[in-house]
Amino acid sequence: MTTRERFAPSPTGPLHLGHAYSALLAHDAALAAAGDFHLRIEDIDQSRARPEWEAQIYDDLAWLGLSWPEPVLRQSDRMASYRAALQTLWRRGLIYPCTCNRRDIEAAARAPQEGGDPATGPDGIIYPGTCRPQTPLQGPLPEGVALRLNMSRAVADLPDRMQFREIGAAPRDVDVIPMQLITTIGDVVLARRDFGTSYHLSVVIDDAQQQITHVTRGIDLFEATAIHVILQQLLGLSTPVYRHHRLIRDAQGKRLAKRHDAMAIAAYRDAGHGPGDIRRMVGL
Repeated sequence: MTTRERFAPSPTGPLHLGHAYSALLAHDAALAAAGDFHLRIEDIDQSRARPEWEAQIYDDLAWLGLSWPEPVLRQSDRMASYRAALQTLWRRGLIYPCTCNRRDIEAAARAPQEGGDPATGPDGIIYPGTCRPQTPLQGPLPEGVALRLNMSRAVADLPDRMQFREIGAAPRDVDVIPMQLITTIGDVVLARRDFGTSYHLSVVIDDAQQQITHVTRGIDLFEATAIHVILQQLLGLSTPVYRHHRLIRDAQGKRLAKRHDAMAIAAYRDAGHGPGDIRRMVGL
């Protein structure tokens, strides 16, 4: 099987050194395996995505020496695929509508804690189940509301133990124990009211569409991988090999974000640095 790596940035700001590290790592791995490197634009958040940031993504990556097949897959063109997956899960009684906002969730999660902090998972506070129905709902897939995965129902028919291969920060086979996800992750959102999908759903569907065999991304997404493995099982999709890498941090040790314009790739380009300098800065 041909190795297929990918880099999937969001066009909501400039790429920084952390993005450069992830993209270069994936591109180098694909070349070393005589495989393919793919670019994907994750622009489901149309309220923040900007054409100028997407154009700069192409410019920055090409300047770094990366290449990829055309056309580039853009998530905003794939809403029908996400909707089809949601329809499948809805018909199986595995998702339900949720009208709670963040304040509602925090208040409900704190209620039984008697002043303590509520449990958190990859997406923040674990949903307390306020809108979760006792039995699967009937009728058409709801519109204009968030849709959550009923984790208890989802894991009921899954194997007791699953694995994904991790070859990144700590190479090993990682166990995913579905029953534990009920309390450690809970009913995650698979479609936001304003997006019609979510990162978790779209990334799983798109990796399958592009036949990605190896996913290279930051260690901050390691805990979310269990969610993705569950969705792959539910939707009959293959599970890629995962490479979760260290994060590039600023001088104060904080992880980089797109607000760190001073560490943007374009800023280094404008200052006269070359692609080799970027590689040295990120330790490649």
